[in-house]
Amino acid sequence: QLQASGGGLVQAGGSLRLSCVASGRAFSRYRMGWFRQAPGKEREFVSSINRSGGSTYYADSVKGRFTGSRDNAKNTVYLQMTSLKPEDTAVYYCAADSGDYGLGSASKWYDYWGQGTQVTVSS
Repeated sequence: QLQASGGGLVQAGGSLRLSCVASGRAFSRYRMGWFRQAPGKEREFVSSINRSGGSTYYADSVKGRFTGSRDNAKNTVYLQMTSLKPEDTAVYYCAADSGDYGLGSASKWYDYWGQGTQVTVSS
């Protein structure tokens, strides 16, 4: 089970840090990803982080502004978001992938999903 938190309302240019806590003892065996879905749009990839946390991958739209990290001892993955823009407004979901195919940008490979946390960026 994945529980995402940290969303909220922030002005453009501001920052938020999302967290996602996983239950169970196999957290370090999963690649973790963040996806988002804005109203009327399809869910899109934001970032992924490998099992050890040593490798991350980002969508072009967030590269240089968002940073993913994880703490396997705490079963938690983070998404630090800075320089937020109104177009970042969406529900953000964390997800866990037991495989290791590709860079983690395809939602179809993820086995488990969190409930989502709303991020709203005002202009």
